[in-house]
Amino acid sequence: MKNLTLLILAFIIFSGQLIAQTKSIKKSPLLTEATPESAGISSERIARINQMCEQEVANGNLPGIVTLVARNGKIVLWKAYGMADAQAGKKQKRDDIFRIASQTKAITSTAVMMLWEEGKFQLDDPISKYIPEFKDAKVLTSYNYTDTTWTGEPVKTPITIRHLLTHTSGIGYGVIDGDERFKLIFHKGGIVDAFTSENVNLADNIKKLAKMPLHHQPGDNFTYSEGLDVLGYFIEIVSGMPFDKFLQTHIFDPLGMNDTRFYLPDEKASRLVAVQQKVNGKWERFPDTFYETDYPIKGAKAYFAGGAGLSSTVKDYAIFLQMYLNGGEYNGIRLLSRKTVEVILSNQIGDIWGEKSDTKYGLAFGLLTENGQNKGGKGSAGSFDWGGYFNTQYFADPKEQVVGLIFKQTQGPANDVTGWKFRQLVFQTIDD
Repeated sequence: MKNLTLLILAFIIFSGQLIAQTKSIKKSPLLTEATPESAGISSERIARINQMCEQEVANGNLPGIVTLVARNGKIVLWKAYGMADAQAGKKQKRDDIFRIASQTKAITSTAVMMLWEEGKFQLDDPISKYIPEFKDAKVLTSYNYTDTTWTGEPVKTPITIRHLLTHTSGIGYGVIDGDERFKLIFHKGGIVDAFTSENVNLADNIKKLAKMPLHHQPGDNFTYSEGLDVLGYFIEIVSGMPFDKFLQTHIFDPLGMNDTRFYLPDEKASRLVAVQQKVNGKWERFPDTFYETDYPIKGAKAYFAGGAGLSSTVKDYAIFLQMYLNGGEYNGIRLLSRKTVEVILSNQIGDIWGEKSDTKYGLAFGLLTENGQNKGGKGSAGSFDWGGYFNTQYFADPKEQVVGLIFKQTQGPANDVTGWKFRQLVFQTIDD
């Protein structure tokens, strides 16, 4: 009986893989290293990136950095600088594993859209159709600091899957929320935001989150939120698989992203970069605060935060971005249709950020507008990007077929200018 159960489970998982990702008529090459010149990149100009990173580490502004630049599917720069753990004297290596925090969101969004392609739901379906606890959502109208009670008014429009993908649902972000009231309300409600080694159940946490008030009416504004955590649970409901297993079997394994997981196995724990802070001029390990810095390698390894829980390497994440530049395909495996990618990389928030804003937001990424392009230093209109709480950043430019990633792992005050400098220096390397 046990063997039969395992066989049925294997069949279900295998069948799900066949449906979600398919063999493609197109077969792009694997992302591999090549000379800069073969990709229309100047070696002399790449040296400026190396010099900048080396100088920032030497000046003590950062403990360690890993960078990767690819163009036309070829890696032209992949290098480590400084220390992965200065306190332990551990040098940074280019295949080190970083907590990528909010870079998890784009991966979760991709999983949602893979299921959307199967006709499982529509983007404007109310989330309450799948998670009934959201049916009675309310917008905060008053908060009493004395007894921590609050009042709210019913939503005029139900929270939809599109709202959750675009951070327009009104859901807050607990401990990192910009509104102190929501920090207190989420804390009282026992909401886990991410980064925990405790034995927390995803379904239970999201059902509690559904009872929390909203910042605003759904669709009215952009409020960075735990909406992607909600969608992690939604993926479980729609797919019938645990969220972590869905990502592994439908995205990570097909793409060869072998170092991207919510929690790391023991044999990879030594590659995890320490979260570091600067104290009296020296870099040392950051202490546990509202999160535990060892969460990816210790504890229950039970909570799968779709908005911030993954750890990864620059190479793995570059593969993920290259799949998008390839129109949803990588190495002969199609995760998304080119037409779906076009939808994901289109403005989904209208003029919420202003008609002439430098950026818009799609269904997975921030998007550079023509106005942002013309200001310089960030690439072409249509470039997409985001970053993570522990100081990681990425961008990809579909027009120039460029991918850039710069990963650090710091908290607290830091004189870090590498985010904007790296991106600006990447585009000055183009020589074709």
